[in-house]
Amino acid sequence: MTPPPVSGRLLRRGLVVVRSEVRLHPRPFAVAVFGALVYALATIASSAVIGRVVDRVITPRFEAGHVASGAVVAGVLAIIGVGLVKASGIVCRRIMANITQARVQATIREEIVERYLHLPMSYFQTHPTGELIAHAGADVEAATMVLAPLPWSTGVLVLLVVAAGWLLATDVFLAAIGLVLLPSLLLLNIVFQRKMEEPATRAQDRLGVVSGVAYESIDGALVVKALGAEDSEARRFAHAARDLRDAKIDFARLSATFDALLNSLPSIGIVAILVIGAWRVERGAVTPGTLVAFASLLNLLAWPLRLVGWVLGDLPRTIAGFDRVKAVLDQAVLDQAVPEERADGSAGVGSAGEEPHGHAIEVSGVSFSYEDGTAVLTDVSFFVERGTVAALVGPTGCGKSTLLQVVAGLLDGVDGDVRTELPVALAFQEPFVFADTVEGNVALGHDLPAGVYDEAVSVAQAAEFIDRLPDGLGSVIGERGATLSGGQRQRLALARALARRPRVLLLDDATSSVDPATEADILSGLASAHSGMTVLMVATRPSTIALADRVLYMESGRVVAAGTHAELLASSAGYADVVRAYEEAREGMALDLEAS
Repeated sequence: MTPPPVSGRLLRRGLVVVRSEVRLHPRPFAVAVFGALVYALATIASSAVIGRVVDRVITPRFEAGHVASGAVVAGVLAIIGVGLVKASGIVCRRIMANITQARVQATIREEIVERYLHLPMSYFQTHPTGELIAHAGADVEAATMVLAPLPWSTGVLVLLVVAAGWLLATDVFLAAIGLVLLPSLLLLNIVFQRKMEEPATRAQDRLGVVSGVAYESIDGALVVKALGAEDSEARRFAHAARDLRDAKIDFARLSATFDALLNSLPSIGIVAILVIGAWRVERGAVTPGTLVAFASLLNLLAWPLRLVGWVLGDLPRTIAGFDRVKAVLDQAVLDQAVPEERADGSAGVGSAGEEPHGHAIEVSGVSFSYEDGTAVLTDVSFFVERGTVAALVGPTGCGKSTLLQVVAGLLDGVDGDVRTELPVALAFQEPFVFADTVEGNVALGHDLPAGVYDEAVSVAQAAEFIDRLPDGLGSVIGERGATLSGGQRQRLALARALARRPRVLLLDDATSSVDPATEADILSGLASAHSGMTVLMVATRPSTIALADRVLYMESGRVVAAGTHAELLASSAGYADVVRAYEEAREGMALDLEAS
């Protein structure tokens, strides 16, 4: 779906939203509207039939003391027949309207998730997870909430037009009451839906905030409990919930006022019909059956008119939800720097997705800043030769991880040129593990040959702990890998990256939780099993750095020195200080472990 721009007054904006959603699945909606039309015409017919029954069955019984049995049977059959037609219209409308709503919701959710999967990492860094979940959940529900009752509203409009024509053709005096009542109801609806826009938007926004706070509290339950932050988190959630409650109360207060007025107007109309109708019957202008039919029709119109009011009243929430959904769909269009997905599941990088000439990785004049203007990388240039292992080393916050994401093509708004051999795979220090089987986590949706599984798991040094699991590759891992240790999660994530058989492997400190001996085995396995593959890794311990063929030393977002580990120790004081700090940190951790 490509939503058109929504502007103008609320009713016009609502019509644009509805039109764009109905276009997604027009056939079930058309059937639902047909059912609503059948219901509308049957409603008019039922009032007319009741009037005829009064004139031809009930009135003769009072006047003559008897009535022909054929008239009674005909009246009963007419009432039952119209009732069955009316019921069939209701069933058709309800089923198809709900099918329309469900299908539109499914389509929009699929498109939101599709956009999420293709948005750059910068988008997720600036939008809370709870808010993203709300977009695909509560916002979609709000954006489509008018679809189910809308066909009925369409039928009601036909009902009003036909009813008005019938009233005018039968008696002008009685018709005048309806012609005064209907515009009053429409005016009330217009005033109401304009007043509802602000509280509806506010409530929808605060629902996203509540979702975000709840998600963070649940996802970070371990941190919350470990640091005794239960009370502060409860207060934070309570504050967000109170804001949502206040917005919903404001909305409900206006809605309750509207419902009261909407209920009273049809009742007033029926009283007026009976008073004026009695006078018209007395003068012989209309029959008692016509008066009963008029009163019955107005009584039948009361509920459908309320539905029209509800649809108009729900428009503000629908527009608020749609605007939030539309912002996500538009974001996917605006972010032109999203790398194209390759057939092998890897991402192409570089301004045109071209591969470098002569080297596995070529970075030239790359600069990157966050949206707030904070510079992270400044004029970075380097190359990595094919089949070598290069290490990115530098103090905390110097831009190592950001540079790796730039090389992987995960960030937009990058100045400069980045070219790599394809395919590229990336493994992180904090790997994400899905609540799936080991095999599912390694394959990640791809149909991989058995040999690829075995090789990837073997090189990542993950075969030993996988074999110890109850069902091996078929073992189901807890959410976020809760049943695995940090080192096991890292090795599983590395196997997942290797299963793509990349020519360039990017490791963002992805072996920090495994012991140095295992790490050496992993890098040795990479060299033997994947000859020709290039590795660029963020390294934070001397044993890892020593395994690299070339070291790139970074300071303050720049690559300030490059060479072998020994060369940089001799030529760069900053590099020597960082390596010394790494060694001291490792020694301190070792002493702490011995003491414990």
